[in-house]
Amino acid sequence: MKRILVVLAAGAAVLLLASCKHSPPANVAAVVNGHAITLAELEKTYQSNAQQAEGASEDQIMAQKIDLLSSMVTQEIMLQRAEKLGLAAIDADVEAEISKMRAPYTKEEFEKQLTAQHMTLNDLRAKVRSKLTVDKLVNKEITSKITITDADITNFYNANKASFNPPEPTIHMAQILVTPFPDPNVRNLKNSKAQNEKEARAKIEGLAVQLRQGVDFGMIAQNYSEDPNSAPNGGDMGFVRESDLDRANPELRKMVIALPQGGVSPVIPTPEGFRILKVISREPAGQRELNDPRVQQNIRDMLLNSKDQLLRAAYYETARNGAKIENYLAQSVLDNAGKAK
Repeated sequence: MKRILVVLAAGAAVLLLASCKHSPPANVAAVVNGHAITLAELEKTYQSNAQQAEGASEDQIMAQKIDLLSSMVTQEIMLQRAEKLGLAAIDADVEAEISKMRAPYTKEEFEKQLTAQHMTLNDLRAKVRSKLTVDKLVNKEITSKITITDADITNFYNANKASFNPPEPTIHMAQILVTPFPDPNVRNLKNSKAQNEKEARAKIEGLAVQLRQGVDFGMIAQNYSEDPNSAPNGGDMGFVRESDLDRANPELRKMVIALPQGGVSPVIPTPEGFRILKVISREPAGQRELNDPRVQQNIRDMLLNSKDQLLRAAYYETARNGAKIENYLAQSVLDNAGKAK
């Protein structure tokens, strides 16, 4: 009899758990280690981040929201870790960062920027605080632990010596790319992706205005560029041969050649989308030796960034593995699959 009661109790527990699974808390998109991310928070973040396409279907919008929610879950995990380590950003750091963001604009222009992103100043403060806090965590847990030795630099140089011997002049370039073809692999800091040509043109023109107002090129590239390879590096494309530019587009080569060191191009329409290019430096043809400080610094930066990206991806993944995540939005999509709307 006792055994039967135990079995019945276990069965009741299973039914209770199944019932709970299909009865998520009201207005909650996900729960991360007991902290709720509400549907309202998700919608607000979506409105402030997303470049919404005209005529997008409900399924397309929901796919974007699920992708965004995954990023918000990871951010929440990082914030929780940072707070446990006492790494929360202080008010002074937050206000200093907002002052930098305000600098290129008048008061009215800055308020228009916030309104266009469906944000209040307090929303911006919260967003900046979150980013600075996670930056402190990443620096402590990842970046500060990366060591690039002289031997690492020498080994890389010896293994890639031919790449430091350009047969023709090369140009160290950076780019900001905005494409009308949204790539799910794009992970710029603002999660900003144009959805069509109209949005792409409007977005790139807005970024060009910011550049003319003195906003840092690398920061804009990290925040908004849609090139998955160069955006994380502030748009840095490395060294490009002049002949490669000529093959891509003779007019493009003429434009780049005419730019001074540090110069920024106007908006350039290309088959992939709209680009803004920057000339960082120029190098003559011929072997660049290891004892050149610029060679050493370029290699060091490349190795640091490569290692940082690898460790960051691994850190985020293991952090998610160790967290209790309940994604109610994704579950509701699955539960309603195929049902008439």
